[in-house]
Amino acid sequence: MTRLLIVGPPGSGKGTQAERISAKLGVVAISTGDIFRANVKGGTPLGLEAKKYIDAGNFVPDSVTNNMVRDRLAQDDVENGFLLDGYPRTSTQVDELDAILGDNQQQLDAVLMLTVDDEELVTRLLKRAEIEGRADDTEDVIRHRLALYHEQTAVVVDRYRERGIVREVNGLGDVDDVTARLLDGLAENA
Repeated sequence: MTRLLIVGPPGSGKGTQAERISAKLGVVAISTGDIFRANVKGGTPLGLEAKKYIDAGNFVPDSVTNNMVRDRLAQDDVENGFLLDGYPRTSTQVDELDAILGDNQQQLDAVLMLTVDDEELVTRLLKRAEIEGRADDTEDVIRHRLALYHEQTAVVVDRYRERGIVREVNGLGDVDDVTARLLDGLAENA
């Protein structure tokens, strides 16, 4: 069984790589964004609660997010493993994920960390904003999002680094090359 977490700054290709790695390993990719959307669309009690915060422009509290992840990780399709994308984002969420997995005598096997220089990310995200017509993705907004990512993710990565399960991978280059580097990083973990 393979239980993974993928982290990387906005624009690092994390979503693309999560899909590719999960397909190669035969495990389900679980994005917290997808979990939110599915619960909101499905009108679940958790979805209705999350929608109140989202509609008000606020962050969904850890308690709601944790319950959604707990529910998602209890579903049958994660029996052979999973690749989490977007959770945990805080130290408190790391504790909750440990508890969720601990209930089943499990733990994370590896944390795949995509690294990309901030200047490259700004360039990528500005280009994406231009292509997709995201007028609100200005350089200042992008730099702010990157600063928040570094600030919030550092604690999470440090917690997993203490366990020796972080595999840092250069996220620059051809998509296939990055996928190969991620798989090589996992092989080092085996």
